[in-house]
Amino acid sequence: MDDPINVLWTALGLAIAIEGVIYALFPDAMKRMMAMVLEQPSGSIRVAGIGAAVAGVFIVWLVRG
Repeated sequence: MDDPINVLWTALGLAIAIEGVIYALFPDAMKRMMAMVLEQPSGSIRVAGIGAAVAGVFIVWLVRG
């Protein structure tokens, strides 16, 4: 089995690469999205972040399980 630290670094690198590609391909859309996020209440952003984290852990659990 892979070393958990290597898996963590691989996943982090992949997430950063995917985000970079999105910013490179759609810079204007990302600017609009960031402006919309600034208008949202902190609680909504927190709930979305927790939801994304749970979904990410679930996906990793499915793939690695």
